[in-house]
Amino acid sequence: MTYTDQTALAEPACPREMPDAAIAVVDAEGTVVGWTQAAQQLVGYAAGEVVGRSAVHVLPPPEEAHRASAFVEQCRAWGGWSGTAAIRHRGGRTLRVTLRVSLLWGHDAGNRWLVSVTEIGSLSSGATGGPVRESLLARAPIGIVVYDTRLRCVWVNDAMERHDGVPRHRRFGRGLKDSLPAIEAEALEVVMRQVLESGTTTVHEYRAWPPADRRREHAFSASFFCLQGADGAPLAVCSMTVDVTGNRRARERLAILSEAGTHIGSTLDVMRTGQELAELAVPLLADHALVDLVESVPFGVEPSARIGTASGRPQSMRRAGVASVDMGVLELPWVREEVVHTHPDSPFTAAMRTGRSYLEPVLDTRSGPWVDHDPVRAQKVRDSGIHSLMVVPIRARRCVLGLALFGRSVEQTPFQEDDLLLAEELVTRAALCLDNALQYARERTAALTLQRDLLPHRVQGGAAVEVASRYVPADMDHGVGGDWFDVIELSGARVALVVGDVVGHGINAAATMGRLRTAVRTLADLDLPPDELLAHLDDTVRRLNDEESDDSGQAPAVVGATCLYAVYDPVTRRCTMARAGHPPALIVGEQGQVTVPDLPAGAPLGLGLGLVPFQSVELELPEGSVLALYSDGLVESRDEDIDVGLRRLCTTLAQPGGSLEDMCSRAMQGLRGHAPADDVTLLLARTRAIEPAQVASWDLPNEPVTVQTARRLAARQLREWGLEPLVTPVESIVSELVTNAIRHGDGPSRLRLIQHRVLTCEVSDSNTGRPRPRHPHTLDEHGRGLHLVAQLSRRWGSRSATDGKVVWAEQDLPSTAGAR
Repeated sequence: MTYTDQTALAEPACPREMPDAAIAVVDAEGTVVGWTQAAQQLVGYAAGEVVGRSAVHVLPPPEEAHRASAFVEQCRAWGGWSGTAAIRHRGGRTLRVTLRVSLLWGHDAGNRWLVSVTEIGSLSSGATGGPVRESLLARAPIGIVVYDTRLRCVWVNDAMERHDGVPRHRRFGRGLKDSLPAIEAEALEVVMRQVLESGTTTVHEYRAWPPADRRREHAFSASFFCLQGADGAPLAVCSMTVDVTGNRRARERLAILSEAGTHIGSTLDVMRTGQELAELAVPLLADHALVDLVESVPFGVEPSARIGTASGRPQSMRRAGVASVDMGVLELPWVREEVVHTHPDSPFTAAMRTGRSYLEPVLDTRSGPWVDHDPVRAQKVRDSGIHSLMVVPIRARRCVLGLALFGRSVEQTPFQEDDLLLAEELVTRAALCLDNALQYARERTAALTLQRDLLPHRVQGGAAVEVASRYVPADMDHGVGGDWFDVIELSGARVALVVGDVVGHGINAAATMGRLRTAVRTLADLDLPPDELLAHLDDTVRRLNDEESDDSGQAPAVVGATCLYAVYDPVTRRCTMARAGHPPALIVGEQGQVTVPDLPAGAPLGLGLGLVPFQSVELELPEGSVLALYSDGLVESRDEDIDVGLRRLCTTLAQPGGSLEDMCSRAMQGLRGHAPADDVTLLLARTRAIEPAQVASWDLPNEPVTVQTARRLAARQLREWGLEPLVTPVESIVSELVTNAIRHGDGPSRLRLIQHRVLTCEVSDSNTGRPRPRHPHTLDEHGRGLHLVAQLSRRWGSRSATDGKVVWAEQDLPSTAGAR
């Protein structure tokens, strides 16, 4: 046998994973008295060929036999030996092995030697074993006990006493129940009987409280080997035990941190993340856990880098997480989502100020300045039975976002430094999730603020419609989208209704929404028909895409949007609408019947390349009809098809009577309890009709005398309506507009007066050219008409008509007028 790399038994080589070790027991004279199946598999000798013979004549190669006696004397002097060696296989080849020799004591003060051997080749092959076999070459002492077939101790080494505190003279002739708790002893005895019956090696973990550390539970791992006699029958069972508390706690820490990776940060909600941290810590780390965040954090506002307490005022925080093994025991003055105040002299404020953790293994709630200033909290802690406390600040990017508090009451072992290290690592991982959620919440708040600022704050339908609306932003996971709606009052008492949806979420979608809404309002001022307006809006979106492509060297994200645009005229009760890839409008009759107009879908804005023209559809709507315009977030979700949501919305709206606000509320009831995955927009408009008595119109021939006739007709009608104060300015407006119609038109013209919220004067002619104000010189006789119209009107303009154009001007009604 060749012996190299010799080390004292207390200083073995570096730890590594090991397969089953070959075990042999040798008496004081060097005779093999016990053999295992693993030993037979390693060296090829059966128990009958080895037991009863001298180990030096069996194991070493012949050329090394003369050194065996020196090796035996060395083991006696050192009380054991460990290192690498060369032994002979039965087939004649030499095996390179790791070898450990341990001294065993017997009840008669005699001694024996336990020899454990593992082939080095099997170590490097990556074979794995249990915790004890991993530690055979580790620095931790190995406790060894040999039990007879009746499971009574017959041999033991000194290290075993350090494991369980039982002296060897009290162990001999007794079983495990005299040194271990009954439950653990019974379990180990079952394992040992199985080893005696099968002859195979088995590993089992158990718990104990060694005398050197009675306050902490230790984990031990034992490997059991069956020792065979010369006849191959079971002779005894040998246990080799190692304290694996450190390994076990390391595995527990890894398990907890692994759980943290999957359970903390499941959403981008800072309050939910705080609750997930508390729930994970209980009961894996603590019996009770609290998570308090700086009050601004749940609202997406990052706290300042330094939280000062010089003013002496309590620090305001908001409780984000509460967990306990018994919530009835943990009665707190503040519950989840309530504001919590910490006193400047408390360890909680100190942790917030310094950013350093605080550990109090044995909690003293009877003294201290913070107890004096916070007696309510101190009494609650005393009542809960919490005896050990950890306070860990939640830090992210040099800011303290809050505190995590961990307490023990049921678990009697106080927190130690390694518990604090685990808590800090756990909180660090949670802090990353909280910081991500905070950054997202800040961006979402900015996008939501922008979205709400760009949406109309107050919508009015004038004399044409009564309106009500709802807007609900998407949930935290998906972010604010680009939905918008608008109600735009047009000339001639008409109104435009629009709903749109920009592809994507976040602040970019909100900004794009604002640009498109502005574009729609600008185009609406031109009084374009719905299909033409969408065509111009499509050009706008495609230009936005081109600008993005020019500004960046990379391919930009395609900007797309859907839109539905409708114009309702209360004089004719006709509604003209067109859509660009948007869900269709719904029409609710006075009796509650819901119809979907046959309206071509059209391509989404910016995505149709202008190849497919938009088409308008004109409908006549009875007075009191309700137009429902909405975004797809109301009728479509991940769990159901849009047709299902559309039928549900139709059913909700198909209830006659009731206010528009009630109809909006009913339509939104399905969203209660959860935020939608997409923005939800709903715009309801109940149509009104202007009575014929409020409208007067006349066809005028294309003759110069027509101007005087038009002035007279308009003045007479205004007097009939009781609008005498408007006669003079309206006569001047009519005179200028009719004169222009005669001068530039080639056919009859038409004058129309509409009395609604304002007085509208319209003159239509067959000329398609739009009137443009000119700036005449001092001596020019012409070109002053439209400037006069602008000065006399609250606003004026022109729009295209089927057979020409309409030029209009509005006048405010006198306060005494009886107009509707």
